[in-house]
Amino acid sequence: MRISVLLFDGFTMLDAVGGYAVLGWLPGAEVEFVAERKTIVADDLRSGGMAAWRDYSEVESTDILYVPGGPGGRPQMTNEATLAFIRRLHETSTWTFGVCNGVEILAAAGILKGKTVTTNYYARESVASLGAHVVPDRYRRDGKIVTTAGVSAGIDGALYLARLIAGEEIAKTIQLGIEYYPHPPFSYGSADDAPAHIHDIIRAAEGATLEAQMNAKDPRFLQPSL
Repeated sequence: MRISVLLFDGFTMLDAVGGYAVLGWLPGAEVEFVAERKTIVADDLRSGGMAAWRDYSEVESTDILYVPGGPGGRPQMTNEATLAFIRRLHETSTWTFGVCNGVEILAAAGILKGKTVTTNYYARESVASLGAHVVPDRYRRDGKIVTTAGVSAGIDGALYLARLIAGEEIAKTIQLGIEYYPHPPFSYGSADDAPAHIHDIIRAAEGATLEAQMNAKDPRFLQPSL
């Protein structure tokens, strides 16, 4: 079972590795990290990155198309190379999995029209404007499309998808293997419960990260192709 994880400049690390830490343990799983070109792809904090060892032209099809989010997702919404890649793989994928505002990229590719999905709380209006019905769930399935809310919700959604693919016993075993039994120190039940001023801080930080990314490239990640 091939799992193709899309990477792009400015992706959020946990968006990608949270679900990977779950789905990568499925029996027979083969995970590949794919980007527009083979290189080290910088994350949104500009202090880490992941190696994309395949480019779009090298992936003909996949069983699970996995699209994370991050501040760098916004430019991908108008990157026709990325959108065409998503449309092509989604056409024959068994599952398409979107995390956080990676769901926005799926929507921009035109594959969520009429679908019921969830996404990061700040991307809800954008995804809805692209034809999807957006609900404030932690994760949501509509046909072969599984979407999640922001960042850490990718772990929840991946465990849900693991159960659909391999059964509850294996999904529970993976959950134990990664010891995922969250008990955070703060009592907010969801993003909607957090105070407005905290929402404002996050929105400002996301905007500043995207602006910095668009204006400069970190030379530490401008590596030759692999």
